Amino acid sequence: MEWTSKLNSIAWQQKKAFARNIETNNRETAMNYSSITLATALGVAVAGTAAAQDKTLTVGGYGGSFETLMKELVIPQFEKAHDVEIAFVPGNSTENLARLQAQRSAQELDVVILDDGPMYQADALGFCAPIKDSEIKQNVYDIARLGENSIGLGFVATGFTYNTEWFEREGWEPPSSWMDLTDPKFEGILSVPPISNTYGLHTLVMMARMNGGGENDIDPGFTAMTEEVAPNILVFEPSSGKMSELFQSEEIALSIWGSGRTKSLADTGFSAKFAYPEEGAVALMIAACPVVDSDVPEEAQLFIDYLLDPEVQVRLAEAMGTGPSNKEAELPEDLAKTLPYGDKIADLMAVDWDVINPKREEWTKRWAREVER
Repeated sequence: MEWTSKLNSIAWQQKKAFARNIETNNRETAMNYSSITLATALGVAVAGTAAAQDKTLTVGGYGGSFETLMKELVIPQFEKAHDVEIAFVPGNSTENLARLQAQRSAQELDVVILDDGPMYQADALGFCAPIKDSEIKQNVYDIARLGENSIGLGFVATGFTYNTEWFEREGWEPPSSWMDLTDPKFEGILSVPPISNTYGLHTLVMMARMNGGGENDIDPGFTAMTEEVAPNILVFEPSSGKMSELFQSEEIALSIWGSGRTKSLADTGFSAKFAYPEEGAVALMIAACPVVDSDVPEEAQLFIDYLLDPEVQVRLAEAMGTGPSNKEAELPEDLAKTLPYGDKIADLMAVDWDVINPKREEWTKRWAREVER
């Protein structure tokens, strides 16, 4: 198929990007634009050749490989099928959430695609309109149903990324438990992102759960991170580009990272592998919602359905390393082995963003005082 060759091109571009270390942060900060004033430049991301069309659907989503996928493989087909022009506004989740806040009185976005944490914030702030039920949504995993106003498009698992050659040299078994973060043998060769990064936040919550607490009782997590995990950590690295560099220079052998990031690193030829903790990896979802007061509400609903189409879900998996949220999507064997897919979905754990988001600023300050002191 035509899109398969294009996906190969996208994958090649991603490998070059890793070599240059231009990817930064997690998926939430995948394309770091310098100013939110880019919201006034929506026209630069118009896709397709539908200049004569009267309707324009404005979609806010990630930059980088996601933007490439949207412009080359997704948007043109949707425009042709629904007689609508799509303007794509690239930006990370923080930036697009800020756009929604800045444009509260007159929203320019019709659909927004965010990480699940920021999506819960967007919904709580009243930016998301109700999602209409449809036949395709009946095939979505329950864990991807984030509420009445948003839905998960794909899964990334938060777990262990490790250097397989290093582990083989030392005779170590692959990491298998969140408590492995406390093992003294990893002193100085472990990296965990900071709490400002979703992977770091997931780590804090899981260490709390492993020690008798959880989102509503985070103290055990801070105690474990400060006293048992932090002594092993070489650096609290937020940048995905720098994290890959730490692996490639053999400064670290192990990190908490995402399954999609691990796939991208392994695609460069590095001996990286993802391991699912036996207690469960944490689901990090790409989510979408129709924005309130859209002047093309029907097209907004249809576009979200289109992103849940099994074929499009496979394209997302190829380009982004996300496991499909539609049960009907069938991944090729190589992807099925590495991504959250099939039976692995049942083992994913969700965090309670409704509890986390109001406390995140407080936790961030505490993390700086206690964990990264």
